[in-house]
Amino acid sequence: MPGRREAAGGDARSPFEYAIIRVLPRVERGEAFNAGIVLMSRPRRFLGARTELDEAVLAALSPDCDPETVREHLSLVDRIAAGDETAGPIAALPAPERFHWLVSPSSTMIQPSPVHTGLTADPAATLDHLFRTLVRRS
Repeated sequence: MPGRREAAGGDARSPFEYAIIRVLPRVERGEAFNAGIVLMSRPRRFLGARTELDEAVLAALSPDCDPETVREHLSLVDRIAAGDETAGPIAALPAPERFHWLVSPSSTMIQPSPVHTGLTADPAATLDHLFRTLVRRS
């Protein structure tokens, strides 16, 4: 069944959900910076994540925090979203369950934002756009 945009000659857009992955090197201080995006579009059967650690920001907020430890945790987000079998049992779950696990509130150094929604014709391109604008700020 074509969507409204398809009927008008444009490409159909599907709903998606995303959360920003934030790093709080010292949870008790509440200072955070954006380090990734997790995006899921059920209709498009897409789940993707993209993370990147800004070591300069990490050092400014917490000079004694080991960047390699943070990088390992961020890598786990990417690997779980991708369903990488080396990422443990969570990565073996169906994509919607992996997404909900990744965006569940936590009180650890790596925390997701609230979930936001939108419409997209290309979830991978939307993930890249959100990453560029909300994480890299370019």
